[in-house]
Amino acid sequence: MEVVAGWTHRLIPIDDPSRVGEARRFAAQLAAEAGMDEVQAGRLALCVTELGTNLVRHAKGGRLLLAFRPHAQDVELVAIDDGPGIADLALALQDGQSSGSTPGTGLGAIRRLASEFDIHSSQLGGTVCVARVAGKPADRVPGSDPAQAPAFEFGAIAITAPGEQVSGDGWMLVRHDAQWRLLVADGLGHGPEAAKAAQAATEAFSRLAPAAGPAPVGDWVQRVHAALQGTRGAAVCIAALDAGAAGLAYAGAGNVVGRVVSGVYDRSIATQHGTAGLQIRRPEVTQLALPEHALLVLHSDGIDTRWNADRIRGALRLDPVLVAALLLRDHSRQRDDATIVVLRRKD
Repeated sequence: MEVVAGWTHRLIPIDDPSRVGEARRFAAQLAAEAGMDEVQAGRLALCVTELGTNLVRHAKGGRLLLAFRPHAQDVELVAIDDGPGIADLALALQDGQSSGSTPGTGLGAIRRLASEFDIHSSQLGGTVCVARVAGKPADRVPGSDPAQAPAFEFGAIAITAPGEQVSGDGWMLVRHDAQWRLLVADGLGHGPEAAKAAQAATEAFSRLAPAAGPAPVGDWVQRVHAALQGTRGAAVCIAALDAGAAGLAYAGAGNVVGRVVSGVYDRSIATQHGTAGLQIRRPEVTQLALPEHALLVLHSDGIDTRWNADRIRGALRLDPVLVAALLLRDHSRQRDDATIVVLRRKD
């Protein structure tokens, strides 16, 4: 069994060259948290500098998101901009190719230095890019088979509401071999009290994690609801997926919603009315198909529910965090915490 506790990204607007230095200093803190040695920390600093400098020089509305991912023991950098996009992405990714004087000469250097790298660019919207730099090796989960590849892959972005220091959203992923269970919780409002409610939800979810077998998502929602009593309450959604099944099951209450999207499939995920911890009806469990190559997207109400699936279809086969980045860029309400988790069955 593996429990992946959700993280929150720090969003730094790159609207001035000095903000690149701010991002680099924060990255140094994350490097220490990830247990990076001097060489790894240097690679991370160079990736931050390259991405940040590109945003300053070539993009509108640039921002860098940075987070330490404890389960992978790496630092994730996500660069987002509003355009104008990269006209020749293949050329821009060639090592040494740069339109200006930067320390590592462009995107090719970032791809070479990073442990993981992916990018999506469109002349219509702009560019989103992810680079991860690994620190010390992640500890193997006791009892897990290192030769067994995960059934699904995932990416997530979570940011705080403007002016807040903590997020009122929370998310957690639990894996029992081929069985995956995902919780997204959105504490009522934002700020410290919302964060307490979201934390109560994830703590209750983690206590349920050792239960083996098919996840009774309706019962789990009821138990999370009970654990949130005494808090201001939260919207919650729990989804259960199995590598051997063609679909998923979900239940919840409130405004955590999402979609299952592929090139030819688009179905909404909507939970019933209510607020966990305050008042909910008996949770209704819904079954939904998960076609081949489809994505499961769950998000809090910091993201507009009426997003256009066509805007992410060009990224369906890319790193799932790029889909989350596109949704944040194009559909953020910009006044609340925002969390997007994206899962995809591995090919």
